[in-house]
Amino acid sequence: MRTVAVVGGSLAGLRSVEELRLQGFDGRVVVIGEEPHAPYDRPPLSKAFLLGTLSREDLALSDDDFGAEWRLGVRAERLDPSTGSVFLSTGEVVRADGVVIATGGRPRTLPGTASLRGVHTLRTLDDALALQGELLPGARVVVVGAGWIGSEVASTCRTLGLDVTVVEAAPIPMERALGPVLGRLCADLHTDHGVDLRLGVGVESFEHNGTRVTGVVLRDGTHLPADVVVAGIGMEPAAGWLAGSGLAVDNGVLCDSGCVTSIPSVVAVGDVARYRLADGHVRHEHWTNASEQPVVAVRNLLAGTSAETYRPSGYVWSDQYGVRLQLAGETGGADEVAVIDGSPDDRRFVAEFRRAGRPIGVLAMNNAKLFGRLRRQLTTVS
Repeated sequence: MRTVAVVGGSLAGLRSVEELRLQGFDGRVVVIGEEPHAPYDRPPLSKAFLLGTLSREDLALSDDDFGAEWRLGVRAERLDPSTGSVFLSTGEVVRADGVVIATGGRPRTLPGTASLRGVHTLRTLDDALALQGELLPGARVVVVGAGWIGSEVASTCRTLGLDVTVVEAAPIPMERALGPVLGRLCADLHTDHGVDLRLGVGVESFEHNGTRVTGVVLRDGTHLPADVVVAGIGMEPAAGWLAGSGLAVDNGVLCDSGCVTSIPSVVAVGDVARYRLADGHVRHEHWTNASEQPVVAVRNLLAGTSAETYRPSGYVWSDQYGVRLQLAGETGGADEVAVIDGSPDDRRFVAEFRRAGRPIGVLAMNNAKLFGRLRRQLTTVS
């Protein structure tokens, strides 16, 4: 293998380049990144960077180019795995012996808002800069979606002293991941800090003055005045450019348990990779997964076979309203959730997720030390 193309210039792409070098690949590496920026850290975008306490320079993930050719601000438009050809938006064609797909995803947008100013998503640095410029004193903010991103944005906006309403279609935030009891605790965090939380109701439409959003109409008929609207309603994997490639795409790039696609010379990592676990294919959208997966994917790419299995840690963290939430392992399949230290009422506790009496996941609020110990003890998810 003489040339590897890494398509995607964010965390998963950067980690793939690092792993290629760490694992002894000394050939040509070409990185194709749609964003014009060098790899940067995304988690602070909704928190310290949006708040203004972290600079753009502080977001940089590395100052090493690892001897790679970085084609930034260039989009990959098509892949022909039979010839290893990646067709670029510039008209260039990069030919490679191996390809790492690390294109991540694109945030879902709110229908009917494409032409309205004041409506934002938050995934990229440019998204954060645009939103930051509109969080002016007195601005009324409506956040649609009470997941991790929406909750962090709401927290930041409250820290800035802004009037915030969070709209969540589900009756309990984060219920699927955390269960009803701990999901209600997430709801309480919002209301504890003066957020107007609207649960169990969706968005019907948007009011505007012709060019800019002025309000949000809910399906129960409620009209919410808004100067800024932020959509935190999830993302779609950026896999459309693979149409016609012969690779299987279904809510992400389908891979085996080692992140290898149906073509051994092509692997996928990060948010775009839907890889096989025991019960079927899964796709994880968090920082740790994008950081850990390339270790296995690159090893299998260089070996030309899926000899190693990726075992996710499932670690996620979130900072909201001065509270740190940490989650690891598996929570969706739990049949029991038990608080084993502290109290949710005190906003400091550790809860264990169990299946048939066996710990499979752990959630902590403001208790990093015990969380770290229990995380290490978790049975590996397989």
